[in-house]
Amino acid sequence: MDTLFYDGQCPLCNREMGYLRKAADNGLVLQDIHELVDPHVWPGVTQEQLLRRLHLLRESGDFEIGLEANVRAWSHTRIGWLLRPLLWPGIRRVIGVFYTRWADRRYCNRYACGLDR
Repeated sequence: MDTLFYDGQCPLCNREMGYLRKAADNGLVLQDIHELVDPHVWPGVTQEQLLRRLHLLRESGDFEIGLEANVRAWSHTRIGWLLRPLLWPGIRRVIGVFYTRWADRRYCNRYACGLDR
């Protein structure tokens, strides 16, 4: 079973999780980071890290982060195959840059991190 951690206070994140809830199979659990009883329960991963980037905890105990986490989460749906090309080397590099910039901007806008934009 995979667990996707998401920011439940983010309207865009909530919208995507709504789609995933409807479309995903039983192998995916959606976990709002703000509803974690103990946000320090995952060794080596802080709440801030969880909020900055999507994190998906695989059944093996390994994390996938960012673009990889998103593609893995959608692999639990019928349309997941459409996102697989995002992980091809050339595409991954370009999309990864856009995802990182978008995620940093989203985090800073929501949590006033003070990074230059």
